[in-house]
Amino acid sequence: MALQLGQEAPNFDAETTEGKINFHDWIGDSWAVLFSHPKDFTPVCTTELGYMANAKPAFDERGVKIIGLSVDPLDKHEDWAKDIEETQGTAPNYPLISDADFAISKAYGMLGAEVDGDAADRTPADNQTVRNVFVVGPDKKIKLILVYPMTTGRNFDEVLRVIDSLQLTANHKVATPANWKNGEDVIIAGSVNNEQAKEIFGEWEEPKPYIRIVPQPGK
Repeated sequence: MALQLGQEAPNFDAETTEGKINFHDWIGDSWAVLFSHPKDFTPVCTTELGYMANAKPAFDERGVKIIGLSVDPLDKHEDWAKDIEETQGTAPNYPLISDADFAISKAYGMLGAEVDGDAADRTPADNQTVRNVFVVGPDKKIKLILVYPMTTGRNFDEVLRVIDSLQLTANHKVATPANWKNGEDVIIAGSVNNEQAKEIFGEWEEPKPYIRIVPQPGK
């Protein structure tokens, strides 16, 4: 069954390039991004893992931990990291999960329950559905799910943009409009009536009664 927003992220124990982890314990009080890959030594994924290594400081600033997953054994992950460093300039500086038994991919709805056998016998096309991004909050609930095809590299700048929105709206009674970027005006949440809005925000622009625009809180 596919995971839904607001559902608790399935917990798991896993071997990673940085040792064994329990996913929920590893997240702790942070936010987390789990992004998955169908197989090691695939070209698009190689660029993505390198990009995330370079982008890690931006995630660190937001209190977000990064973790990758690929459907291959741990020793292949370690060899792949060398290729990533050589071709992308930076090796992964975050854990990369080995999901060679498909257990995590199945738990997260990326592979069917019937999948079995040796991961080495499966091609990237066999695992093409293992191309998801999950953002998980400190409450261990899923806040964002993105699914990409194998031929399209992921836009991790968009993931950062959504995290900015998620963290803002988790702490303030606002929502963010289309194409919003950090620092731009926001919309008063529909759950806030006008009387409450006056106490919280004072005044606002109102092109329609259901669109109440205010500056981003804290800016």
